[in-house]
Amino acid sequence: MDKRAVNLLYKSLSEILKIRNCELLKTDIVKRDFYSYSQEPFHPIQGRSPKWTSLEDSVKAVRSGDTVFVHSAAATPTPLLGALADHGKKSSLKNVTVCHIHIEGKAAHLDPECEGIFRDNSFFIGANVRGAVNEGRADCVPIFLSEIPLLFKRGIVPIDVALIQVSPPDKHGFCSMGVSVDVSRMAVQCAKYIIGQVNPQMPRTFGDGIIHMSHFDAMVEHDAPMHVRHTTKMTDVEKTIGELIAENLVDNGATLQMGIGNIPDSVLAALKDHKDLGIHSEMFSDGVVDLVEAGCVTNHHKKVLPGKIVGSFCIGSKKLYDFLDNNPFVLMGDVQWVNYSPIIAQNPKVTAINSCIEVDLTGQVAADSIGTRMYSGFGGQVDFLRGAAICPEAGKPILALPATTKRGESKIVPVLKEGAGVVTTRAHVHYIVTEYGIAYLFGKSLRQRAHALIQVAHPDHREGLEKAAFERLKCMPSP
Repeated sequence: MDKRAVNLLYKSLSEILKIRNCELLKTDIVKRDFYSYSQEPFHPIQGRSPKWTSLEDSVKAVRSGDTVFVHSAAATPTPLLGALADHGKKSSLKNVTVCHIHIEGKAAHLDPECEGIFRDNSFFIGANVRGAVNEGRADCVPIFLSEIPLLFKRGIVPIDVALIQVSPPDKHGFCSMGVSVDVSRMAVQCAKYIIGQVNPQMPRTFGDGIIHMSHFDAMVEHDAPMHVRHTTKMTDVEKTIGELIAENLVDNGATLQMGIGNIPDSVLAALKDHKDLGIHSEMFSDGVVDLVEAGCVTNHHKKVLPGKIVGSFCIGSKKLYDFLDNNPFVLMGDVQWVNYSPIIAQNPKVTAINSCIEVDLTGQVAADSIGTRMYSGFGGQVDFLRGAAICPEAGKPILALPATTKRGESKIVPVLKEGAGVVTTRAHVHYIVTEYGIAYLFGKSLRQRAHALIQVAHPDHREGLEKAAFERLKCMPSP
């Protein structure tokens, strides 16, 4: 090919590319790879700003085969998720993966008419996706909460579009991810296209959840109350468990982590006479606010960010969100750091309080499934139990559960239900607490463990458990 022909071909290709680029720019849904320059979403990008648009138009960036990340827990951008479902149906999309940890509100993308359009993939199962997972219409990934960001960072789960809810930009253009930093920060760092639902009612929090508006591709205004946690009335059993833990296992000056639910809440409610408590927890709710107002939480003795409450996500009532808003007493961190066991262990007297579904007589713990039925996820239970266990200053890893189910079945069992997954191994377990007492398992043999667990089981089940222990261990349980 002579030089003239080469020049003509080059010119033709250039014109084609110019036309194609113009067509792409007109659609305004090009997924830009500007993160090849930097994955840090904090700094302003000069000359770049998001397009303010409608819910309907913002999600047109999503195409068949994409993976869409959804912001977590109380920060779930439910209107954006609804618009995504509508877009999928109208545009006849196929094979779009929607991934997230626990989300709140209506999961419209899981409606029957969306089958084939969307496939949900949950890293922690919430009530709104549980049915779909157990019916085979959605997926779940067993994984430690602290390691979920690695899926995004390593490209194991590549994020094409992130749907994020944030506070309005301040005078410098900075928004806050507010009540949910957790795994969402890494999703934002790795996403090719970011859509922000801007909500004036999102609390503005300090820490790792700050993102400059120039990193968003599209923004949508939506003023609405945050998702709240709907609690049930605390039972006498739960109150008794909380009092046992508070009075026997929580020291003054301890650093607390608590999971979600009535049992962790019951512990917090029983701590009103404690002093100089610290909080370093993946999540917390209204109970922590009550302890702050009672003067019990000072974070005085903490080694990691002394003087500050450390969390990664929160869900509770408006009281909690008002407490969080513009409050420098609270730092919301990336879950890779907050849930990193060696970081947790640097704090004094780390006391990790979590709940579970059932425990077998050797100390194996099921927490994410009931038999084969998937229920929740690993979350940060093991992260914090391990952090408490390796804490050099009297850490206490605690798992608490009522002795029986609502139907009167024992939750301390000879063997876990068929198909149940072991979330916390028997080597991780130290304290098991029911309303009948505290079983300390660390360093104990199998027959000693069985004996200790039988003592905190419901009296109606102890004889049967003792017989089952003998059949399994070929010897009598003994202290």
